[in-house]
Amino acid sequence: MLALLACTALAGGAVLPLVAAGQDPEKQEEIKKEKPKKDSKEVRLGKQAHVYLTQQKGVHDDLELQDYVRRIGQKLAAVSERPDLDWQFTIDDAEDINAYATAGGYVYISRGILPYMQNEAQLAAVIAHEIGHNVAGHSMARQRQSLLAGLASAATAILTGMPALGQLTGEVGTAVIMGHGREAELEADRLGARYLAAAGYDPGAMIEMLAIMKDNETFQRERARLEGRQARVYHGVYSSHPSVDQRLQQAVAEAGKARAGGAGSTLNTEEFLKAIDGLPVGSSRRQGMLRGNRFYHADMQFTLAFPANWQVVNAPAYLLGVGPNKEHVLELRTQVPPSDLTDPRDFAMRGLANRRLDRVETLEINGLKAWTAIVRNDASPYGKTTSVRYVVIYYDNLMWVFKGASRSNLAVPAGDSLFLSTARTFRRLRSNEFELAEPHRLKVIRATESTTIAGLAQTAKIEKYPEQELRLFNGLYPKGEPKPGDMIKTVR
Repeated sequence: MLALLACTALAGGAVLPLVAAGQDPEKQEEIKKEKPKKDSKEVRLGKQAHVYLTQQKGVHDDLELQDYVRRIGQKLAAVSERPDLDWQFTIDDAEDINAYATAGGYVYISRGILPYMQNEAQLAAVIAHEIGHNVAGHSMARQRQSLLAGLASAATAILTGMPALGQLTGEVGTAVIMGHGREAELEADRLGARYLAAAGYDPGAMIEMLAIMKDNETFQRERARLEGRQARVYHGVYSSHPSVDQRLQQAVAEAGKARAGGAGSTLNTEEFLKAIDGLPVGSSRRQGMLRGNRFYHADMQFTLAFPANWQVVNAPAYLLGVGPNKEHVLELRTQVPPSDLTDPRDFAMRGLANRRLDRVETLEINGLKAWTAIVRNDASPYGKTTSVRYVVIYYDNLMWVFKGASRSNLAVPAGDSLFLSTARTFRRLRSNEFELAEPHRLKVIRATESTTIAGLAQTAKIEKYPEQELRLFNGLYPKGEPKPGDMIKTVR
């Protein structure tokens, strides 16, 4: 368990800062001398982490795109100091703007970062940066650094009995594992720039990708200011724009000079855009879709509505609703009951035997058998002895288990009426609602003389700030416009 938590604690990854540091000849010799062993502790931890991460984040189901990323990754890994490591490259199904590496040669690109890239060279820059972290030993080092932070969050999840809610108390740990620190990022960029050049790409793609992410950070800070909240940004290690970072510029230039015959020039813009055309933007079909405050899932054929002002976390294994200021939380998970159990009451009684139950009631929710009760002295994110509202619904041979708790430790949770009203919105998906469960997708089009970002934003399926998002998607932030003939992205 400790080993697994140690390697999963590094899942936050480094979205870039892809910066560069000066070369240390002695350290370079150490890297070259390292020989990967297939049965090493590093590789074993990487495999364990891979199982956990793919379960938690999901794997993007476009096999052609997965293979495209794998080919690029293998080409870069082949020119690294560890070419014989069994490298694995995976697009996870998260909508995060993220990329990360774990020990043992495992590199992950989150689906959500792909729309912001303009060509294959920029994708290669992200992958090369993560290979650099692995080669330099940052992934293993971060396991040790982040172990306590990861254990604190995981322990909360285990002790509360509500694993999905562990993230509410894991924010400090997340802050620790989201980046490696400026010097490590600089080193990963130095290595990554060299791999780019050696593989035939222009190492300047490092700077381009970093600039894209810096523009995204600028937008996120402005958006947070307008919405009166804290900005959700990934690193913020650059006080200046990457285009004027001297250490980065120097490392990229040196990487280009070091390549025999000069720096590469591969961009493969059209091939890259073709590969990501049709990419889901936001949640994928297998995750279900949130439209406003209502959630739709086509594969599982259900829908329900959360309170309008709640944040909803749509994870592969659960749905989590979080009230304003985190005063209330409501989790929904499915469980496969024994074959002889189809009654929610009987199912709940087996799991809650010898527990103190209040307000027990058998229900029918939209034609489905259901049961509910308040469990006293139950575990929640707010403590080990709180009151938790349970609602169990039997649907499609599964038990759908709602668990709701509030910060105020009362006999009845302060958000109890909200928990019950949310559970009562659970129902079968209607035939005319399946379309609402389909994701919006990236669409690559060719700009004409009349194409403007403002015009595209009027029809783009982007709920908030469509103009800004489209400019970020197309490398045109903050005020750029497409030129006739340009291949540009929109969302439909």
